[in-house]
Amino acid sequence: MNDAQSGLRLRQEAEKRAANLPPLMVAAERVAAVVAQGLHGRRQVGAGETFWEFRPYQAGDAAGRVDWRQSARSQRLYVRENEWEAAQSVWLWCDRSPSMAYRSHASVIEKADRAALLTMALAVLLVRGGEQVALLGEDERPASGRSVLERMAARLVSDQPNDTSLPPRVGLARHATVVIVSDLLAPYVEIDSLIRFFVGCGVSGYIVQVLDPAEHSFPFTGRVRFEGLEDEGGLTVGRSESLRPGYAIRFGDRQRRLADLSRTAGWHFTVHHTDSPVAPLLLALYGALSAQVLD
Repeated sequence: MNDAQSGLRLRQEAEKRAANLPPLMVAAERVAAVVAQGLHGRRQVGAGETFWEFRPYQAGDAAGRVDWRQSARSQRLYVRENEWEAAQSVWLWCDRSPSMAYRSHASVIEKADRAALLTMALAVLLVRGGEQVALLGEDERPASGRSVLERMAARLVSDQPNDTSLPPRVGLARHATVVIVSDLLAPYVEIDSLIRFFVGCGVSGYIVQVLDPAEHSFPFTGRVRFEGLEDEGGLTVGRSESLRPGYAIRFGDRQRRLADLSRTAGWHFTVHHTDSPVAPLLLALYGALSAQVLD
């Protein structure tokens, strides 16, 4: 077998293995690739350019990471690793509580699926940038590498939802960073208490509130039956449009309180609607995280 045939065989093997990635992982990497284009020219801290070592190919490694010259020499697949520099620990929380399983006619995706994509794509960007990531509440420490992302993707698509929409109060190292992706429909007092806890630990934070567009605009008219997703029971309203003014006032007040709470804590707060594109939000969020490292 000549070098060209050997290289072709190795490439086909790598592509076959890459095809077995979880769909969430594939989608997240596609979004991350789009966002990475917008990062061109920015100063970034993370992935070093210094060669570290060759390591054996692992299931899930992207075909593009295979070093074909080194692999052809030994008839095995090898991945080229560079030295990681200035790694930051970022803890991610993706809300998978029952309230996230909602999608109105104004959106094509459930809040849970969008939250998982946002979380996973951000994790991909962070790992590519040299940061260490972990899911908050899991029994793992932040780490970097392909295997970390694969385990994270598997957990985010598991059939076991969270019991609560807020992350647990876990004591983290000072100067760690928490990113919370949730609809934030938990009682305000619980959200306030949680953020105060993390601030007291010296942890910085970023909150992405994921909402269906109907939760913002309340577009309902006529007789509507509203069903609770977390054992709240149901409610039938004859003229649902009559609730819109009062709903808008209460919704706006809650959003202002959440924004004020985040600002007072020194955290970042942003709202994402599921009918909006993902890339602009990720670009802004990753940029903010990168700026924090540079500071």
